Amino acid sequence: MPAHNKQQKMQSDIVKHPLHDRWTMWYLKQDQKKKWEEMLSKVETFDMVEDFWSIYNHIRQPSELSQGDDYSMFKNDIRPMWEDAANKNGGRWLLNVDKQYRRTKLDDFWLDTLLCIMGEPFEFHEDINGAVVNVRFGGDRISIWTSDAKKKKSVMAIGRKLKEYLRLDSHFKLYYEVHSASKNTTPLYTI
Repeated sequence: MPAHNKQQKMQSDIVKHPLHDRWTMWYLKQDQKKKWEEMLSKVETFDMVEDFWSIYNHIRQPSELSQGDDYSMFKNDIRPMWEDAANKNGGRWLLNVDKQYRRTKLDDFWLDTLLCIMGEPFEFHEDINGAVVNVRFGGDRISIWTSDAKKKKSVMAIGRKLKEYLRLDSHFKLYYEVHSASKNTTPLYTI
């Protein structure tokens, strides 16, 4: 059998594991000269476990990003902005990660968050739109975005499951904020 046919056969024998949803990874590179949407770029869209790992293993870890940069992973067709129609009525569970934990916890929290939302251990996984990690000078943030802030049962179940999944101790609290044009958001819930 010719080598190229053998390689094609081997590739066709590879079994991939489908995800329940199609996801898109996004990267935001801070640049004061650009508008927010111009700084945002799509990394890749995927719907297989192996494709996620292929992407994840070839990008920098959040702890290696520059101040002001973000990664986001959202269900396909949902942009990582609160103005997107799918996010407009929602909010986010927010985990503040003090910069002293950037090298020891941030990357693990981010990966665990991604695996959690893709693996769907949530009773209300359909209400999760995506996740974001923000690298900032004063401290980093990881958030899970939900589609409807008024669905209290769903929102609270997602927050409790996230806290359990990330094995958060007393140093870390989760806050739920409603998406709003106002910068003065008060947490709606705390876990």
